[in-house]
Amino acid sequence: MPEGDTIFKLAAALAPELCGERVERLWIRRRPDPPAAGRRITQVTSQGKHLYIMLDDAMRIRTHLGLYGSWHRYRPREPWQKPERQASLVLRLAKRVYVCFSAKEVEIIAADGFHDRDQRHRLGPDLARHPPSPDLLAERLARIARPDALMADLLLDQRIASGIGNVYKSETLFLEGVPPDVRLREVPLPRVLRLYETAAELLASNLSDGPRVTRRSQDGRGRLWVYKRAGLPCLRCGAPVVRQMLGRTPRSTYWCPSCQSGLSSAPADGPDAR
Repeated sequence: MPEGDTIFKLAAALAPELCGERVERLWIRRRPDPPAAGRRITQVTSQGKHLYIMLDDAMRIRTHLGLYGSWHRYRPREPWQKPERQASLVLRLAKRVYVCFSAKEVEIIAADGFHDRDQRHRLGPDLARHPPSPDLLAERLARIARPDALMADLLLDQRIASGIGNVYKSETLFLEGVPPDVRLREVPLPRVLRLYETAAELLASNLSDGPRVTRRSQDGRGRLWVYKRAGLPCLRCGAPVVRQMLGRTPRSTYWCPSCQSGLSSAPADGPDAR
């Protein structure tokens, strides 16, 4: 699933192509055509895993790609690389057609609509660009998080802070030595806050072009510490990395039972820790 850094880069790539252009037609699957024809696109931005396209009447187009979604760009009569039945949204401009395939969510939001206020309330601060202060994060944790939430679930809760997906969840827990199956009530607040600080650092460091990197060593053993390394030796201690389905809605989590053996485990340190 694309995470906050990926959607930031997508917005940055789309903005110079879309901003200033007029919409010829906006089509969304299973919905009447929104009244967007003739409107000018004014801004393309992201918040966490959500992409926003703003029009000059303050209408917003919001997409969440989920696990399988993607954006494609075509010339007006160019054949699509995916079947039409997979199209979630089609944005037709004078010289280009932009298609969002297989999105998890597509929404049209009026400037003063309930959904606009509700969506912004539901999404926490964007860790990649606007990491919250410790005080704000502590307040959101106290107000939103369940004390019995697994740490693997907590980091994915976009209401607390947005942008973390499966990759950064696994990598952050590893770097901070926190087991993914412990519960929030078992983890001291300073250590929880440090998890979000580390996730924010990782996200922010991956906003430029290039592959996602959480491990800076040039030893050729990989760009990530544990993600997609099930059964391979941990790059820190040599023990086998484990893949485990965890959470209320089980998701893949990769971790090292040796480096993350309990809350007494030390965070990764040294020159190759990040």
